[in-house]
Amino acid sequence: MNPQDETNPPALPPEPAAAPAPAAATPAAAPAAPANAAAPSELRASLAGFETLARELLRQQRSDRRWRIFFRLAWLGLVVAVVWGVVSQRQHATASAKPHTALVEVRGEIAAGNEASAEQLVSALKSAFEDSTAQAIVLRINSPGGSPVQSGIINDEIHRLKALHKKKVYAVVEEMCASGAYYIAVAADEIYVDKASIVGSIGVLMDGFGFVGAMQKLGIERRLLTAGENKGMLDPFSPQNEQQTAYAQAMIEQVHQQFIAVVKKGRGQRLKETPETFSGLFWNGEQAIRLGLADKLGNLDYVAREVVKAEDVVDYTPRDNVAERLAKRFGAAIGQGAIKALRELPRLQ
Repeated sequence: MNPQDETNPPALPPEPAAAPAPAAATPAAAPAAPANAAAPSELRASLAGFETLARELLRQQRSDRRWRIFFRLAWLGLVVAVVWGVVSQRQHATASAKPHTALVEVRGEIAAGNEASAEQLVSALKSAFEDSTAQAIVLRINSPGGSPVQSGIINDEIHRLKALHKKKVYAVVEEMCASGAYYIAVAADEIYVDKASIVGSIGVLMDGFGFVGAMQKLGIERRLLTAGENKGMLDPFSPQNEQQTAYAQAMIEQVHQQFIAVVKKGRGQRLKETPETFSGLFWNGEQAIRLGLADKLGNLDYVAREVVKAEDVVDYTPRDNVAERLAKRFGAAIGQGAIKALRELPRLQ
């Protein structure tokens, strides 16, 4: 053995250097850069979506809170209105506890479903007649007329109630008492008018339009199928049929005769009949008195004070009380608000 070898042992072979990453690792690391770049964009989009959703939820919560407040206030208002209505009705009952003149208003067109309908007015008349403290009933009239059926029902009921309760009925005319309104007025014991009131129009009409000429000019053809030869009677888009027109004329003439009979029965010997009396003409208050269609000049206060001798007037006309009117308004407002809220709700895409 070489002494040099013992003193200086042979150098060990160097450890192998760390092997470089396999070539395949380099391509694998390359796509990582785009993936890392896309992640922030997706995150930002998600955050934006959550932020939009949070804002929408917050807005919806605020809207719900406002609607809760609104409904609470609406119910509070309705409760106040009901209490007010009950108090008003009690005051009315207290007012009618002493002798008074009962008032029933006849206003506007006389027709089913209107304020001046037989259903409404007959109910008011019954209440007035049945009240023992009501000394007499005054019909305050301001109406152009309307349905002969509704007017006839009211006229008949006034005569029945007068005979049953032995109370007087007075009609007081304001601006107008014509046609069906006069049909009602003649059931009263006396009719009071203003000198400028419009009174009369004792007649019957059936009106409509005819479009046949216009259709011919426009080249429009009417195609009407009926089962029954008179089912299309008085059709405004077909030529008039003389036989059908004569039938309709005879029918309204019969109604006119009924009207005349009611006027003669109601006015009796006071009526000064002339050829124009039942022609459909109308007159002012002064002329109506001269013709016997009315009795005297006077208003509600005059009749209550001087004729009935009961100056206090109690209105029996059926009307919506304050609670009912407010309830209807609240209902309409709530309905509109609900529709608006539904329209504002977010739409899911």
